Amino acid sequence: MNADPLAEAIRLAERNVAEGGRPFASVVVRAGRVIASGVNRSAQTRDPTAHAEIEAIRAAAQVLGSESLRGCALYTTCEPCPMCLGALYWAEIDAVCFALSGEEARRFYPGERRYHSAETFYAQFALPYAQRRLPMRLDARPDCARLFQRWREVT
Repeated sequence: MNADPLAEAIRLAERNVAEGGRPFASVVVRAGRVIASGVNRSAQTRDPTAHAEIEAIRAAAQVLGSESLRGCALYTTCEPCPMCLGALYWAEIDAVCFALSGEEARRFYPGERRYHSAETFYAQFALPYAQRRLPMRLDARPDCARLFQRWREVT
């Protein structure tokens, strides 16, 4: 087993910061071995979805040849944001361990973003979609529901 996967994530994050990135890194462990890792590459790539957890999930899925990461755990430098948390749920990962809480990490973030602040980020997802700061609306289409029904019938 890798002695301390969380220490490995911190080491990767330190290297990422030294290379102009952000202090986020994740490793995926299965059967006591690190099988994949990822660092936040948003600053380097200008890709807002290039978070460490997402990068590690993508790499692990390739290693396993599956979109399911059952049997794996993710170790990461910071509590996952809502986007990463959603990806972790979809990946069916067994457990997540983080070194810094989101509340503690807020001390290091700049102020308000367009649709959220660090303090309101999680709360936005709990609101009904019509009440979120990001304008959202439902435009229900029966043909789209039929498309999903056809998909369900063939899977």
